[in-house]
Amino acid sequence: MKILNAQQMREIDRLTVERFGIPWPILMETAGGRVVEALIERIGTVAGRYIAVLCGKGNNGGDGAVIARLLWMRGASVDAFLFGRIDETKGEALTNFEILQRLAEEKGNADHPSSDLFFYENASVEQIDAGYDVVIDAIFGTGLNRPAQGILAEAIETIRLIRGHETSLIVSVDIPSGLSSDRAAPIGVHVDADLTISFTAPKIGNILAPACRANGELIIAAIGTPEWIIDENSGSWLNLVEREMIASWLGDTERPIDAHKGTVGDVLLFAGSRGKTGAAALASAATLRAGAGLVTVATAGSAQAMMVGQVLPEVMTEPLEETARGAISARAVERAFELSNKRTVLAIGPGLSSADQDTRTFVREMLAQRRAPVVLDADGLNAVAPWPDDLQGSDDLPIIVTPHPGEMARLSGLASSDVTSDRIAIAREFARRSGAITVLKGSRTIIASPDGEVFVNATGNPGMATAGSGDVLTGLLAGLLAQRPGDPLGATIAAVYLHGLAGDLATRKTGMRSLLASDIIDHLSEAFLITGGEKERGEINSIKRI
Repeated sequence: MKILNAQQMREIDRLTVERFGIPWPILMETAGGRVVEALIERIGTVAGRYIAVLCGKGNNGGDGAVIARLLWMRGASVDAFLFGRIDETKGEALTNFEILQRLAEEKGNADHPSSDLFFYENASVEQIDAGYDVVIDAIFGTGLNRPAQGILAEAIETIRLIRGHETSLIVSVDIPSGLSSDRAAPIGVHVDADLTISFTAPKIGNILAPACRANGELIIAAIGTPEWIIDENSGSWLNLVEREMIASWLGDTERPIDAHKGTVGDVLLFAGSRGKTGAAALASAATLRAGAGLVTVATAGSAQAMMVGQVLPEVMTEPLEETARGAISARAVERAFELSNKRTVLAIGPGLSSADQDTRTFVREMLAQRRAPVVLDADGLNAVAPWPDDLQGSDDLPIIVTPHPGEMARLSGLASSDVTSDRIAIAREFARRSGAITVLKGSRTIIASPDGEVFVNATGNPGMATAGSGDVLTGLLAGLLAQRPGDPLGATIAAVYLHGLAGDLATRKTGMRSLLASDIIDHLSEAFLITGGEKERGEINSIKRI
């Protein structure tokens, strides 16, 4: 699913009207209806509920007028507030405010439902009660590009105060007011919603952190635009990772009936050093859980002995020559190439240690003469930082890097603050320059492809900011890539999604504070089953004789 900015969304709306003849009033009516549907799904019937709808003067406010009318028609008692005068509105918004005003004036007639409908034109925040069951935020839509001011800022602050009441549900229309559709960070005072219904496609402010936190539960509601129009005409290279994408990818890698361990991937993991063997154990366990048929950890000789009892019994190990500090030495390159011969995927980095120049030389030599796809993480990244211009990923020999912001800063020669201030642009530029598929980890992990496409992953939680979590991702990615080495981008997207989902499943049991990286591994199987469905369970063949 494409993620759009405000200008792209305006263009898609225009194309919807011009190419399919769907009138603007129909789009507004449908949008309002989808909000009401989502609210009913969340809380059940709205009849008898006390609901406030806060409206600005633009189209978002017009959506609010539709919502107020539809809620009242379903038996809710509604207070609708317009922060401005009706004659300051225009188009479909003007029409719907006029309808709402007439209904409010005539509500006392015997033919009308007994529920209340009050419409406050040129409203003030003093008119807003604190005891509403639901508050609908329809103040600003997708066009906001500067901080809210004046009465509208006061209205947003009032919603924030109401949210402090445990019984009040805050619902935002399209995007929480005060956020920009085009920015990942809030631009001023903003609504913190419990539920946001965004129309047609998600916007940057709906999806990217930290602004995404203000959206609460996010629902993307179709209001009449075919999805192929968005894909072909939006001009967006920013995409949201969805469960259906991963389910499809898993389906394409379903094991044939005659599969054996040699046909589902053979991963060689260069990992671990004296005192850092746990990273290798976590990464290798995740590789197996991903479904790879064979996993070997190649590590410093003294570290191999320390791994006894740490790695799973299914994991093979190989000793390599080491430095005085117990890390892999450059003298091990020849043996490492012998081991890597005919392997499906190489993974380099977890617990490797990059303190010795000798180890950094080993990593650079392995990358320069690689014969298989490579997943590069942790100390593997530190060993090549800053990224050398002559190291390039390619379609034949892809490189996948998985840095956190600090590692990305070292690779790019930037300050960490530069990376965190514009994660999408930094990841995209690095991927295009290096030819490496780039996974910039963090809240809403970014996956950037060398062709310029960027994917945003929404699974995962702050509890995963714990030692070893990145090692699990490296192993999971290597294991998935080994099963489909011809689709490195698809394997990367699937790994990031499933890693985050496993973390979310684990957190439901442990809470975020107590989450361990090994808990993520323990929940990978459940993540596969939830995402891939019955195909992941396989068929039980039965033979009957009658």
